Amino acid sequence: MDIARSPSRSLYNQLVDAAQRLLSESLLCLVARFGIAAVFFMSGRTKVEGFLTLTPSTFELFRTEYVLPLIAPHIAAYLATYAEHLFPLLLVLGLFTRGAALALLGMTLVIEIFVYPDAWPTHLSWAGLLLLLVARGSGVWSLDRLAGIR
Repeated sequence: MDIARSPSRSLYNQLVDAAQRLLSESLLCLVARFGIAAVFFMSGRTKVEGFLTLTPSTFELFRTEYVLPLIAPHIAAYLATYAEHLFPLLLVLGLFTRGAALALLGMTLVIEIFVYPDAWPTHLSWAGLLLLLVARGSGVWSLDRLAGIR
């Protein structure tokens, strides 16, 4: 029997075609935007009280565990915490998506290299979502699209 003409291959190809129609690039980008935004935003929320008041434990973390070269711990604490709020918000809105994704990809690289190098499987999954957004943008359901921003 010729496998290229088999009924199971034909059914498989039909299912794949249906999945490609249902799972549009815009839907995948929307899910990627919301998924990775949630990871960073929830991390940022653990570092603050109220709206954006950094907690004493956040400063302690940056003094002891999240030590970065060339950046003072208190400055790094503010930069990281505000970045974990701003860039996810931009991703959810689909505004300046590529820039926000690049910023979070840079943050992911810093975390991987300087803070938690053994957590590479987690960081690789983050990078995969972020690279999709850098390469493809926000999709049609976004403020980027409404504003004509590529």
